[in-house]
Amino acid sequence: MLVEYGSVFMILAVVLGFYMSWGIGANDVANAMGTSVGSGAISVKQAIIIAAIFEFSGAFLAGGHVTKTIRKSIIDPTPIMDQPEILVWGMLSALLAAALWLTFASWMGWPVSTTHSIIGAIVGFAVVGIGVDAVNWSKIGTIVLSWIVSPLVGGTLAYLLMRSIQKFILDSDTPFLNAKRYAPVYVFLVGFLLSLVTLFKGLKHLDITFSVGQSFFAAVIFGVIVAVIVRFMINRLKMKEAESIHDQFTQIEKIFGIMMIFTACAMAFAHGSNDVANGIGPMAAIVSIVESGGEMAQKSNLPLWILLTGAVGIVLGLSTLGYRVMQTIGSKITELVPTRGFSAELAAAATVVIASRTGIPVSTTQIAVGAVMGVGLARGIGALDLRVVGGIFMSWVITLPVGALLSIFFFFFFRGVFL
Repeated sequence: MLVEYGSVFMILAVVLGFYMSWGIGANDVANAMGTSVGSGAISVKQAIIIAAIFEFSGAFLAGGHVTKTIRKSIIDPTPIMDQPEILVWGMLSALLAAALWLTFASWMGWPVSTTHSIIGAIVGFAVVGIGVDAVNWSKIGTIVLSWIVSPLVGGTLAYLLMRSIQKFILDSDTPFLNAKRYAPVYVFLVGFLLSLVTLFKGLKHLDITFSVGQSFFAAVIFGVIVAVIVRFMINRLKMKEAESIHDQFTQIEKIFGIMMIFTACAMAFAHGSNDVANGIGPMAAIVSIVESGGEMAQKSNLPLWILLTGAVGIVLGLSTLGYRVMQTIGSKITELVPTRGFSAELAAAATVVIASRTGIPVSTTQIAVGAVMGVGLARGIGALDLRVVGGIFMSWVITLPVGALLSIFFFFFFRGVFL
């Protein structure tokens, strides 16, 4: 079977892996960029350029030259060790199912979790192709738990950050002066947290390992560098201290607009290093099985061309359909300006760091949505569009079962075609 159809499987894996990466770009990356675009800090065109550079860098520098082919130990393929073609059909089904769901969700403007889409799809084919016992159901339980944990942690941190900006800057007697004083402190946190994400989660793939102490030291150095750069940029703005409070607030938003360019770059890098595997993990699994003549490894080396396929797909997805999810995150949940957008992005980054160190299973998408809601709540519940929030929560709940059902359908389809 593998000898006869090997080249067909390889072509299908590349095409569907590329389609899945496109879906990640249209949904996940758009969601990471939505706060920056929605707050007016950067344009959609700038978001695409930033994503092109930093998603690429994240994927290549810190993205996984080794990827777990069996996503996060969700399934156990031992019972089908002598039938590798079942895993090939299953991974093809999972890619197609998850990619189709992401396409539909992106068209609807729903920010859903790409990780949960691919996990739901893998569980679907495993149940019918291997057996119910092959699924690690306790892992599925922790994913359901993350629907509550992710937005709650992200939202709480964003709320606290926004309240601190209100207290120290916006509600003070000299808001503009305080903005200039405290802006480097806030942006230090951006550099610090996002370099921590990379050091904790990314560079182990390049066999570069830092101790916790070394990671913190490197992150502090990077944070200070970013703070100095922002201080220099703010001083060059040559804004005279305005007479009216309104003018001062306009200038404060300009300062935070500058700072959000850094958060956008950092979010794209962190995302590229962490989530590219959702699209190319199953693709790498198929390529590995076909090339080894049917050997199933828990991990497989990731050729550079597969990483490149994923990175190109992601940037294309953002530039073609990403605007719909960006609109939801950036303007439909609550009205964003740079101070609010900055709080949401910094909170999302902090949550990713906390989760990556404590092993809590979280979704970047759900953290970002929770953070935007937290920022809205800092202005009162009326600042949130609860109808939009309800629609988003509904889309999260149906992601796993929809992915699973689509995957089951495609599994029987591929089995029928190739048997």
